[in-house]
Amino acid sequence: MFETHILIVEDELRLAEIIQKQLQESGFKADVANDGYVGKRMMENSEYDLVILDINLPLMNGYELCKEIRKNNSKVPIIMLTALGTSENKLIGFEAGADDYVLKPFDFRELLARINVFLKRKNVIVPESRKLSIADFEMDLDRKTATRAGQKIDLTSKEFALMETFLLNKNKLLSREFIIEKVWDLDFETGTNIIDVYVNYLRKKIDKNFEPKIIHTKFGFGFYCSEKEL
Repeated sequence: MFETHILIVEDELRLAEIIQKQLQESGFKADVANDGYVGKRMMENSEYDLVILDINLPLMNGYELCKEIRKNNSKVPIIMLTALGTSENKLIGFEAGADDYVLKPFDFRELLARINVFLKRKNVIVPESRKLSIADFEMDLDRKTATRAGQKIDLTSKEFALMETFLLNKNKLLSREFIIEKVWDLDFETGTNIIDVYVNYLRKKIDKNFEPKIIHTKFGFGFYCSEKEL
């Protein structure tokens, strides 16, 4: 039987032990690294299905470790578990390559639910077509690559997820609530500008030097992906 292998990178020894024990009781195999450098070495030497990552770590902080992991592994889900909960912290974490963000103190049932969401996504049946496109832009969902007019476009994991959401809903006006739920798995906060920030990132990479423009805003309503304005 396949055993899911999870890495916990957490310098609070008691908390790391508690998470490890609860994961093991939930049927997972769980290893612990107490600093960023050890976490990096363990990722290099073993294959993990998911990483739970603190930010304030000795030797190498969580943002740096997340970037290091993403250099060699674009697919492993990374959940940041931290007391740093400002919008700026979240943006830095997502930009580094994190997939989710759980704030301390937390209910283990919530963490377990988020873990199961990512593991189900990994084990989902792969559809026949794993490419999405619009105009001369194309994304390969398996290889996690993107091109426009044959030119490679480097996207972070969150930029890729946002563009995938746009392409799965081509020519549909998407509200901020819909996008933040689908891409960030967060409750919508009226004051957050995280979506606008990432849409701007995408426009600079995908639309700035190309025609037609494919990412559009309908002020007061949301965003959409189309070869022409709706």
